Amino acid sequence: MRRFLPFVLLCGLLLAGCASAPEPGQGSGGVTIEHVFGRTTVPPDPVRVVTLGVTDADAVLALGVTPVALTGYGFYGEQGGLGPWARPLVQGSPVLLDSTEPDLEQIAGLAPDLIVGVSAGFEQDVYDRLSAIAPTVARPVGTVAYAVPRDDQTRVIARALGREADGERLIAQANAAFAEAVAANPGFAGRTGTAVLPYDGKYGAYTPGDSRGQVMAALGFSLPPAVAARDTGERFYVEVAPEQAGIMDGDVLVMLADQPAARAAVDADPVLQQLPVVTDGRMVVPDLDTRGAMTYNSVLSVPYALDSLVPQLAAAVSKAG
Repeated sequence: MRRFLPFVLLCGLLLAGCASAPEPGQGSGGVTIEHVFGRTTVPPDPVRVVTLGVTDADAVLALGVTPVALTGYGFYGEQGGLGPWARPLVQGSPVLLDSTEPDLEQIAGLAPDLIVGVSAGFEQDVYDRLSAIAPTVARPVGTVAYAVPRDDQTRVIARALGREADGERLIAQANAAFAEAVAANPGFAGRTGTAVLPYDGKYGAYTPGDSRGQVMAALGFSLPPAVAARDTGERFYVEVAPEQAGIMDGDVLVMLADQPAARAAVDADPVLQQLPVVTDGRMVVPDLDTRGAMTYNSVLSVPYALDSLVPQLAAAVSKAG
C-alpha cells in the first residue's frame, strides 16, 4: 500500500482542528498578506474558499478546508480536478472551474469569502476584478506565475486560512519525504536527468523553475548540460525539436508520455530511440497519477509521487554504471 495513504489520514486529522480559534497573529481583524499585486486583508476563519491556482486546492484541503470551487489540471477533469492523493479529503462536491480564464460571474455567484490564486497566472486587471468579489491572495513577490515553490505556496495559503502551524508541519513532512528518498538512494547524487513532456511534435524539458523539474532537483538530479545551457530562466521548460533530442540524453530520462498517442509518438521518434538513455533502458515513463503527482508537487502529492517514481529512478540509475 502506498505511503501516501497514512499521510492523507494525517491531513484528515487536521480537519477537526480547523474549527478551533484562529492562531496567534490572525486576530479578530484577520490577517494581511503581501503578494505581487499588493496587500490583501483576509477575514478570520474563511470557509467559502475558491481556488484558482491549479494546485492551490491541495494545500487548502490539507489544511482542513474543502473549497467551494477549484481549478485543476485538465487531465483530472473527470475526477473533479483532483488527484487520488487529495480526493479522500473532499467534503461535498466542489465546483470545477475553467482553468483557462476565471469566470467572474460564476465566481461571484459562489459568494466566496476568500479567493486563492497563488499558483495561478492572472494579471493585475483580473486580480482587481476578483478583489471586488472577495479578498484575493496571489503569488508572493519575487515568484514567477505557475512556478511558485511548494513551501512558499503552502505558507501563503496557511497564513490566509489562519493555520500557519499546520502549514509548517505539512511543509516539514513533504521535505522529510524527499530527504528520506535521497538518503535511501545515494546513487542519485551527481546524476543527470530531466522530466520531459512530448507535445505538438516536439518536447518540453522541464527546468527547476517548474514543479516537475523541482521534483527531479530535490532528488539530486541536475539537468543534462546541453539542456541547462539553453535554460534562460524566462520559461519553465526548454523547447527541444525532435532532431535535437540528443541534448536530453543523461543518466535518466523521465518521459511524461502516459497517454497512448504521446507514447506512440515517443516510440516512433528515430532520434530519441537511438539515445543511450533509451537503448540502455534508463527512460522512465510514469503512469498518469505519478505524472500528476509530480506536476502538482504539493504537500499532499509528494508522498504519492515519491512512492511511485523513486523505485523507477533507482532501477534506471542502476543501469547507468
